[in-house]
Amino acid sequence: MTIREKMKSALMAGILGDALGVPVESATRQQLALCSVKNMLGYGRYDQPEGTWSDDAALTLCTMESLIGGYDVESMGNLFSRWLFESYWTATGFVFDAGLTTYLALDRIKNGGASAVTSGGNSEDDNGNGSLMRMLPVALYFRTRPTAEFLGRVHDISAVTHAHPRSKMGCGFYCLFIRELLSGHDKAAAYKNAVSHALAFYSGVPAFKCELQHFMRIISHELPGLPEDEIRSSGYIVDTLEAALWCTLRHDDTKDILLSAVNLGLDTDTTGMVAGGLAGMIHGLASVPDDWLRSVARKDDIEKLIERFVDAALKTEPVVPAAV
Repeated sequence: MTIREKMKSALMAGILGDALGVPVESATRQQLALCSVKNMLGYGRYDQPEGTWSDDAALTLCTMESLIGGYDVESMGNLFSRWLFESYWTATGFVFDAGLTTYLALDRIKNGGASAVTSGGNSEDDNGNGSLMRMLPVALYFRTRPTAEFLGRVHDISAVTHAHPRSKMGCGFYCLFIRELLSGHDKAAAYKNAVSHALAFYSGVPAFKCELQHFMRIISHELPGLPEDEIRSSGYIVDTLEAALWCTLRHDDTKDILLSAVNLGLDTDTTGMVAGGLAGMIHGLASVPDDWLRSVARKDDIEKLIERFVDAALKTEPVVPAAV
């Protein structure tokens, strides 16, 4: 695939993963083992029609729209607030799923007069996956920047809602992997290179170095070989990152990666979103059933925004070798 095709497939596959996961969010792995997700469903936990996506896709779409106009954290924070308080970029006209850390951060912007630069939660309890779920367009847009600048952008955009160093690092690992995939590496080489770049950067910053212990299963390359019962799929950022990477590295087409991610249970929409972005970039959409794509809420609006975003992203500098 061309870079354009990789970007478009990644963004759509991520939204598909979100929509697949919405009806069964919070279902346990044991429950899904008895009745696994095999197709796009509707009217589950949130009683929404088939193809409905949640906050994961909505904030990804807001991120894309903001970046089309250039890098502006305040503008992005205001768009996020419009989503939460005005139902902007929602699938069906209202918000039905929002994490507490995200809600509190955006309330600080909307009602507390806070800057988006300082709005994010930064305590140990603020390490949910609410910034990881919207990071795909950030990695695509800033892909050509040197590593320090690239990660700086990732961290700043995470911090609009999730400002703890661990959350920033989880987003950083994910975005470095995406950047390596865009550079043309196969997924095994991309994973190895992403870990190498992450270690080189984060080991040199004390606030991040002390957090590396939480990512040891990724850093050690142990993760891909772990059995499923050792993969967690909660709303904790490290769990979501590990689950998405594990599904991506263990399966060889987009459909299988999406179904694997969702059937891990619990935070199914976010695991689906994060894994879907990787799957679409690596494998495209050829394996995805047409009826899944047709069912996506606001599909025409999404496709138009994706085209605009990819055009804007491709106007940045040509891909250059990643610097550390």
